[in-house]
Amino acid sequence: MQRGSGRVSAHRDDEMKHELQGLLRSGHPTRTEEWQDPEPPADDDPELWTGPVAPGGPSRPSPATLRLELGRILGRSVFPAGPSQLARALRRRNAPEALVEAVRDLPHKERYANAREVAEALVGSAR
Repeated sequence: MQRGSGRVSAHRDDEMKHELQGLLRSGHPTRTEEWQDPEPPADDDPELWTGPVAPGGPSRPSPATLRLELGRILGRSVFPAGPSQLARALRRRNAPEALVEAVRDLPHKERYANAREVAEALVGSAR
């Protein structure tokens, strides 16, 4: 039940719903001019904005991109660690499932000192 104490009138609320209807249905901005988008992508945004980074995906990420993603999610406190420890840490921090599986599938006896070593192992294993 709506009490009518909202900051926007019912008429304006319906108008705003109509404006957003195309965006909600399509899943991407519907304006023809990029400058009219509420938050256009920046030129220097990493490749991550298009979706999760996962080795062996449709477009293989570079080792630098993968290292950036692993470093962002894991931080420094996890290292040194083996694949199972890294996979648990990734899962706890809500990493993309494809990335968790790829890390978990690395050789179990290996220990990694930092995100760079993990990224190189992932890119090397995806080839």
